Amino acid sequence: MQYLGLAVVVALLALIVLLVALRMLLGGNWLLGWLRGTCGFLLLALAGVVGSVAFEVSGYQPVPSDKPLATVSFQGQGNQRYEVAIKQGRHQRSVVLEGDLWQLDVHVLHWNGLAALIGLESGYRLERISGRYLSVEQQEQARHLQASLAENKSLPVDLGHWLRVAEHDIPFFESQAQRVSFMPIADGAVYEIELSPTGLLAKPVNAEASRALKDW
Repeated sequence: MQYLGLAVVVALLALIVLLVALRMLLGGNWLLGWLRGTCGFLLLALAGVVGSVAFEVSGYQPVPSDKPLATVSFQGQGNQRYEVAIKQGRHQRSVVLEGDLWQLDVHVLHWNGLAALIGLESGYRLERISGRYLSVEQQEQARHLQASLAENKSLPVDLGHWLRVAEHDIPFFESQAQRVSFMPIADGAVYEIELSPTGLLAKPVNAEASRALKDW
């Protein structure tokens, strides 16, 4: 709910900026028409950017303290092709992935300073899951090597990239791109993804995952 509420606040800010822009553009005093027009269109652009950020922020979830970020399970479909179920809280989605190994990318937002004092919790968003073959020939011929997991990405604003570029200028943000490096895939294997102080960890949940790690 925190990130949904934050998205609503940012969306309201975008609406206010939009109303100010329209008032400037539709004002009746044309003595300063060129200035009104320039400032109005700049504010319209700003309203669009702020609205896009609000839309994207709504896709983040608070980092849980007592449970994994996600659970990843694999079901074989033959020929090193798998149906991958990614469970995130109560939400679950499925994608098709090929390969011998898998990798997960996650974007994490940490709040510092005043933002942390008012109680904003760190948030995360699953970005993508990737597969990889050990064989170069298979890797080149594969068709399902990557699947996007990020929701609210239909707009052209990449908040994660923007925050990583601007993090030195925004003292209350710390933006991190985290990754579970390539791990072995096995039919029936289940992994839990946890966030530790040193980064993301993929822990085997069942015997199939433990055996895959042991044999890797």
